[in-house]
Amino acid sequence: MPCTLITGSASGIGAAAREALVAAGHDVIGVDLRNAEIIGDLSTAAGRAQVIAAALQRCGGRLDGLVLCAGLGAQVQPPSLTVSVNYFGAVELLDGLLPALQRGAQPAAVVISSVASAHLPWDRNPLAAALEAGDEAKAQAVVNGAGPQGGNLAYAGSKNALTVAVRRRAPAWGRAGVRLNSVAPGATETPLLQAGLDDPRYAEAIQKFIPPLGRRAEPAEIASVVAFLMGPAASYVHGAQIVVDGGIDAAGRPTQF
Repeated sequence: MPCTLITGSASGIGAAAREALVAAGHDVIGVDLRNAEIIGDLSTAAGRAQVIAAALQRCGGRLDGLVLCAGLGAQVQPPSLTVSVNYFGAVELLDGLLPALQRGAQPAAVVISSVASAHLPWDRNPLAAALEAGDEAKAQAVVNGAGPQGGNLAYAGSKNALTVAVRRRAPAWGRAGVRLNSVAPGATETPLLQAGLDDPRYAEAIQKFIPPLGRRAEPAEIASVVAFLMGPAASYVHGAQIVVDGGIDAAGRPTQF
C-alpha cells in the first residue's frame, strides 16, 4: 500500500485528494492545523521542519507519494503569511522529503498551484528574486509593503513562483526517479474561496471569475486529476502543470500556453 503525505488534508482540495487517494489504495498521512495525523504550521521555518521530521518518523524514512495542498488566499492578513505557506510551505517540503521519496515505490509528487500562477509572469513578479533566493523575510517585506495590493501580490506572486519552482526541479527529480507535477485549479468551492467571498475587498472579483463552463469546480474534480497524476496511468507525465479551471485560462489567454 503506497504511503502518501498530504498537506492541507483537513478541508477543501486536500480533503478531497485524501478521499480519492484512500479510494485508490493509498495509506495517507495528513498534515494540517487540526484534524490530521500530523498537526503542523507551515507558515514558519520551525513549523515546516517539525512537519518534515514527523513525516519521516511516521513513514520510516520511505515515502511513495507527496501531495502539497496547503495554501492561503489573498484575503489573509498579514499577506506575508500567504507567501510563507503557499511557497515556502511547499518547496521546503519538496526538498526535505525528496530523499524519502527516492526510497519509495514508483514515487510521485503533486503540488497544488493555481490558475493565478499565469496571471503574473515570472519576469514581472516582484517576489521572484526573493523567493528564488529563499529569502523569506525579504519576500514578506515586499508584500507587507505593497499596501492594498499586498494580498493579490502575495497570492499570485507565490503561486507563480511555486509553479516555476516545480518546473525547475523537473530535471533533478527526473534523474532521481521521482515524478513531480503541479495542478492549477480555477475557482473551486472550498472554505478558502468562501473566505474570499466573505471579504468585501475580493468578493466582486471572485463572483465575476466564472469560466466558460459556467460554474466553479468541486474539490473532487480537482482531486481526480491529482489521483491521476499520482497513479501509474501518468507514468510519463513529469514537470507539467495541468490546468483544471473550466476553460477560464483559455478564454483569457488563447494565444499563450
